[in-house]
Amino acid sequence: MTALAEQLVSLVAPTSIQADQYRGLRHTVERMHRDNGLQVLAVTSPGAGEGKTITTLNLAGSLAQSPQTRVLVIDADLHRPSVGEYLGIDPPHAPGLSDAILNEDRGLDWSIRHIDAFNLSVILAGSSQPGAYELLNSPRLEVLLNDARSRFDYVLIDTPPVVPLPDSRLLTRWVDGFLLVVAAHKTPRRALAEALNLVDHAKIIGTVFNGDDRPFSPYSSYYSYYGHRDDASRPSDGQSRWWRRSR
Repeated sequence: MTALAEQLVSLVAPTSIQADQYRGLRHTVERMHRDNGLQVLAVTSPGAGEGKTITTLNLAGSLAQSPQTRVLVIDADLHRPSVGEYLGIDPPHAPGLSDAILNEDRGLDWSIRHIDAFNLSVILAGSSQPGAYELLNSPRLEVLLNDARSRFDYVLIDTPPVVPLPDSRLLTRWVDGFLLVVAAHKTPRRALAEALNLVDHAKIIGTVFNGDDRPFSPYSSYYSYYGHRDDASRPSDGQSRWWRRSR
């Protein structure tokens, strides 16, 4: 392994104020795990470059700070995988998710990499393969995720952006919830509204606003979390369905 990316504050600076923000998100996820059985969580975004992978890894690192907690991160963004790059894992390809899907004689252990220093397990995207949609649509993925459920407390899946690609929507039937990552001051409001319309409303657990610099908190430079209000109607502007969750 080479050096971890400095944006992974939950791993490189776990006692920092920035890491505390992800502990706030961790607290919400842990509560939903306890109250609603949330275990397999997909993380996506309306478009590219909005911080979904960084959010996935920082949430995973925060959850894994509990030594009794078993956490698995899966890079399911087969178009532009970056989990390995952020974690400094070399080589970043094979075996990984695509290889585990295509090789039915191989079990989950074949593709898992354990990062003992952070109490974290990772499945990278794997070797480049054509037809990412078909891979993620394979019944074999359900087998792998069911195996992961039986062995890990939390499974966090970094998925492709939801608006330009249909891939993340294929996971709806196999995950317990979606976390939508939005880049503050960058993501167009219409893109957020479209993303909300594309993802199963019942499975959206909340939105993370990356790079939010509003003055309501001195610690909001990394993210602010908004929970999904179950009784909200479909919004026209992408905002009415969200409320600020107190920390």
